[in-house]
Amino acid sequence: MLGKFFLAFAFYYPLTMAWIWVFGAVNYYLRRERKAPTRTHPPELSHWPKATLVVPCHNEGDNVRETLAYLAEQDYPDFEIIAINDGSRDNTGTILDELTATYPQLRVVHFATNQGKAMGLRMAALAANSEFLVCIDGDALLDRYATRWLMWHLVTGPRVGAVTGNPRIRNRSSLLGRLQVGEFASIIGLIKRAQRTSGRIFTVSGVIAGFRRSALHQISYWSTDMVTEDIDVSWRLQMDHWDIRYEPNALCWILMPETLKGLWKQRVRWAQGGAEVSRRYIKNLFIWRSRRMWPVLVEYILSVIWSYVMLFVLVFGLIGMVVTLPSWMRMPGPFPTWYGAILCTTCIFQFLISMVIDRRYEERIGRQFFWIIWYPLAYWLLGMLTTVVAFPKAMSKRTGTRAVWESPDRGIR
Repeated sequence: MLGKFFLAFAFYYPLTMAWIWVFGAVNYYLRRERKAPTRTHPPELSHWPKATLVVPCHNEGDNVRETLAYLAEQDYPDFEIIAINDGSRDNTGTILDELTATYPQLRVVHFATNQGKAMGLRMAALAANSEFLVCIDGDALLDRYATRWLMWHLVTGPRVGAVTGNPRIRNRSSLLGRLQVGEFASIIGLIKRAQRTSGRIFTVSGVIAGFRRSALHQISYWSTDMVTEDIDVSWRLQMDHWDIRYEPNALCWILMPETLKGLWKQRVRWAQGGAEVSRRYIKNLFIWRSRRMWPVLVEYILSVIWSYVMLFVLVFGLIGMVVTLPSWMRMPGPFPTWYGAILCTTCIFQFLISMVIDRRYEERIGRQFFWIIWYPLAYWLLGMLTTVVAFPKAMSKRTGTRAVWESPDRGIR
């Protein structure tokens, strides 16, 4: 009986969430995207206040020239650039100092030692000469019109504390790179649209987000002891009743891991970050004023439960193939049958919907369909295993431990 219950949950949870994401994303598209201006023609305002473009860097010598070149070409009337050299051991600091002669709007802050991304963002916020921050990573390429799109939300919405953009994968030379193109379009993009429809977003994208500095000041800026500062600041802003929006026209081209080791480390960090945030703030959410965060919390808790249930199903399904188990532990086996076919069909439909929506931002996204259809198995297994590994790490982590930089896998270039 218990085995049947576990199997039902392992099947119906991803099936239900997939349809919630699809319906939520379609609703968002029909209400907000379909008739919106095109990416190259952002909405106009009577005035555009000054923006501060923030780039925290750690060992970004291979990427920072290109990143700053894209920032300097932003189609925005008034902006400054602040680059934080966070204790880099390569030539990042030297390159940044050289680039101040090329870009007069650039200012550089040097840290003698590795202080972590959150501390770098804090320093940039304190040094900024504007109320609005646009934060990207040191290896990201910001689309020419992205600043206007992010700023439009921040200027027109007095309760908007942050706006998250639309990351797109640059490196697609390997199977892992191509699979992640599908992940960001059909899973991450759909989730953000669906969550925006319900009113609360799990996290802004750490690689591209705009912030209102007064909102950050009200919550004491980014936490320096959280392994994912973007999830943490998103929850605290929304718990303080600031709105977070999603702007798919604010594109940012990013590098992602293309080795299994690099992808594993990145996803364990993401999973650990979600667990750390839920551990720290869950007690603050059980009040009526925080009710709009409840769907986000429930979805996260169910995803953790699903990971452990799925592990149980797989392990005992395999064991049951070679030994006889008690009736309550028996599983029909780990290999897909009718329920696997239903899940795969749902995922293919989800991919098709996401590609129809994403053609607006990437005309040739359909070329990735062949690779994307292989993603569900990899995504579910990776999500399950990283959650199982990261959740205990987050629960046992001592609070107050500074989170510092670890140079990630930037893929095969």
